[in-house]
Amino acid sequence: MTYHERKIRVFLVDDHEVVRAGVRHYIGDIVDVVGEADEADAAIELICERQPDVVLLDVHLPGGGGRRVLEVVHAQYPDIVFLALTVSEKPEDVMAIIRGGARGYLTKDVLGFDLVDQIRAVYEGGAVVSPQLAAFAVQAFDEEGPQDLDPEIDLLTESEKAVAILIAKGYTNKQIAAVRVGSIKTVEKHVSSILRKLTLTNRTQVTRWVLSHPTMTGTME
Repeated sequence: MTYHERKIRVFLVDDHEVVRAGVRHYIGDIVDVVGEADEADAAIELICERQPDVVLLDVHLPGGGGRRVLEVVHAQYPDIVFLALTVSEKPEDVMAIIRGGARGYLTKDVLGFDLVDQIRAVYEGGAVVSPQLAAFAVQAFDEEGPQDLDPEIDLLTESEKAVAILIAKGYTNKQIAAVRVGSIKTVEKHVSSILRKLTLTNRTQVTRWVLSHPTMTGTME
């Protein structure tokens, strides 16, 4: 576990007080909860005022929804990290939030200690997605009809494709090494190669790239 000189500053956005109270209970001793809001306009105002490191964002909110909050805040403060925490598993919600710039999408059944780890992961530049949500992203693309072939995919080896998919599922390098029965060093080489070939800079961008390519997401279970 990585420790920081100061606690990660987190803002909670959810229209259910009991949910916010539960999240505070689980994470409040480890991160610094700097504020909360139960609707879009208040969330935008307070997030811009307090400028947290990470915002835990519900998708459906009174006053315009989570994506509106994300887009308005990011227009002014692009470095604030958004992590969706919601009950919705609708493909349109998953894709809208990820395309809007969120670094992750989690369902509310995530355990307290896991949530802290996921907050830390996105704060440090990673991307996290509840594993079951990848399939819904595929459905969202399928509903749009046939897609053009993606020549970028041919740039990656089969091993690199497999690693990219696991990154999109929120796996760490250690977890990928365990699944692929390889060493962490090998995984790191694959990750570096993926970033170089696709001219990307971080795992968040890899996740978005995978989710935006139906040929890749079609192999995700």
